[in-house]
This record gives sequence, C-alpha cells and structure tokens, in this order.
Amino acid sequence: MLTSLRPDRDAVALAVSGLLGGLLLWLLGLHTQGGHSSLAPWVTLVPLTAMAAAELLRRTAPRTALTIGALALVADQFTWGNLATILMFTDVMYAAVLYGTPAAARRLPVATLLVTVASTIGFLAWFRKPEALLIGLVIGLVTFIPALTGVSVRSHRTAADAARLAAAQTARLAEMDRTQAVIAERARMARELHDMVANHLSAVAIHSTAALSIDDPETSRNALKVIRENSVEGLAEMRRLIGLLREGGEDRAPAAAPTLAALDALIEQTNVNGASGGLVCTLRDTRDPAAGALPTPVELAAYRIVQESLTNALKHAAPGPVVVRLGRTGELLTVEVTSVFGSRPGPTAPGSGAGLVGMRERVALLGGTIAAGAEPGGDGDTTKIWRVRAELPVTERTIRE
Repeated sequence: MLTSLRPDRDAVALAVSGLLGGLLLWLLGLHTQGGHSSLAPWVTLVPLTAMAAAELLRRTAPRTALTIGALALVADQFTWGNLATILMFTDVMYAAVLYGTPAAARRLPVATLLVTVASTIGFLAWFRKPEALLIGLVIGLVTFIPALTGVSVRSHRTAADAARLAAAQTARLAEMDRTQAVIAERARMARELHDMVANHLSAVAIHSTAALSIDDPETSRNALKVIRENSVEGLAEMRRLIGLLREGGEDRAPAAAPTLAALDALIEQTNVNGASGGLVCTLRDTRDPAAGALPTPVELAAYRIVQESLTNALKHAAPGPVVVRLGRTGELLTVEVTSVFGSRPGPTAPGSGAGLVGMRERVALLGGTIAAGAEPGGDGDTTKIWRVRAELPVTERTIRE
C-alpha cells in the first residue's frame, strides 16, 4: 500500500518547483491579494505548502489531492495570496480528471462549470459592476478549463489504447490465420503424397502377384525390377509424408495428385476464366525432355505454385499477358509466373495472402527458394509486373526432409 502511494518523479518535480517558485514570489513580496489580509505575510506559506503536498498525490491519489488542493486554495484567499498556489491547483484539477475514476472524469467538468457560472452571477449581483465578470473568468480559468483539458487528454488516451488493443488483436488474428494456412497446406501435401505412396504400393502388389504366378525367369526379373523402383520411390515419399503429417487434420476423400503434365489444361481453363478480364495466359517450357522425371513432391509443389499464381492473377492482375515459365538448370527446377501488376485492391482482412504463405511453406519444406513481388516492366516500360519465381531442388540429396 505504501509503495502504491509513493509519488512519481513528475509529481515530485512539480511539487518542488511549485514550492520553490512560490517561496521566491513570497520573498519578493509579490502577492495576489495586494496586502489586504490582516494576517501576517508568512501565513501565505501554509496554503502554499499544503498545495505542494497535494501535488505529490496528483497521480496516486487524485481525489485526496483535489480535496487538499481545494481547501488550500480557499485558505489562500484569506491570506496575502500566492500565484504559485493557484497554478499548482490548476494542475491538481487537471490530474484529478486525467487519473481519477471515470465517474470523477464525468462529474468534475460539470461541477466546475456550475461553480464558475454560479460564482459569476453571485459576484455580479453583489458588486453590481461589470468588473465582477473578471472574477468569474478567473474562476473558470482555474477550475473549469483544467478539468476540460483533462477530459480531452483522457479521451485521446482512451482512443489510443483502444486502437493499440485493436491492432494487437488484428495481429493475433493474422498470425493465427497464417498458422492455419501453413497447417492446411502441409495437410494437403500429405494427402497428395499419401495418394502417390498408395499408387506405388499398388504397383508393388500387382507385380509381386505376377512374379509369383508366372513361372518365367525373365518375367520375374522384370517384375522385381519394377517392385524395387516402386519400393524405393514409395519409401522416399513416405519419409516426406511422415514429416508433413500434422495432428488434427480433417479426413478427406483421396484425389488424383496433379503433375506438370496437367499444366496445359490448367492454363486453358485460366484463359477461359480470364477472357472477360483481358488476360491471356501462355506456357513456356524450356526443359530438356531427356532430363528425366522429377520427384513427386517437386511436381506437386511446382503445379501448386503455378495454380495459386494463376488464381491470384485472375483476382488482381490488370489486363495483359500472363506467362508461365518452366526451366531446369542443373539440379534446380525453375518456376516463374508473371502478370501485369493490377490496381485492384486485394482483401485486407486478416488472412489475406494465405496463398503466398502456402507456396512459401511448400518451397521451404523442399529446401528451395521463392520470391514474389512487383517490379518494373523493363525496356522503358512504365507498367509494373507481378513476378512469382521459385527454385526447387530436383535431387533426393538436396530435398530437406
């Protein structure tokens, strides 16, 4: 309890500076009452000290500070008066609204306004001179204006806290959505690899039956060769499958896993869907046909990258060409999709960009690299293009398990 009531550094600085300033004014003989009080001049220091003590409680106990400050201000009017006492009271009133309870923040501005109006009317009726309005103006400057300032600052702080809370919640939702997108993509890859493993095991079972039922050494040798190839490929894909499986995935019916051979149909469908938007999609495959088959995970990842990129082009690209490029350099498969950078805004809610998250997850699991973003069109063309470029390793030793 004692620790919670300990004044902070700002309160101590205000109290000390106010007390020293008031003491200096007193030593110089500068008073607000003009020496009309019958009390000794040193009595002015009593309300000044009490007001400085109230400053120490401005943040830890604002209601107590306001009570002490109000009593000290009233007492100061019966002494020679000190300007520092009045100035410190304005800060105490401001702090009572800013750091006090919500009820105090609502009531104090209304109360001070009523006091200001009532005092103005009272002094005007008493003195019957226009100068009495100046007394009401001073009371308003000392009480109502600090309270109104406290309300304004408190409202801005509340709005800032609400904005920070909303930003933190949005960030958490975005992170949750990104995590779910990664999990969903891995589960999808696991299902696709599961289908491939099942195909290899089916081939092993069929050729094993043939080897056992046909009494022909050459047929048995060919069957064992096929069995070995499918077993090796199945085991490699099974290792990747184990690494991709995640708990909690939904069971779905198996579907045929796409390969790069199906890109022609995908591009044809994209041309049909994008015709109304002025999109023309083409495929440029510069791979050597004799380079050999690609591992199944690489085929799946490359197809999904092209599929997601074409989907994004249909949603966001400006009218123009959409080019899909496939190439193979050494042990790397290059997949690149370019389109005209569109001005249509995409979704801004948490989770937008989940397609890019899925592509990055696939590429990362295979040990490859991917980059996506807008860049200049080149050759002096002011039109920007959106480029997605991925490099995937095609050998077993470079694919990360």
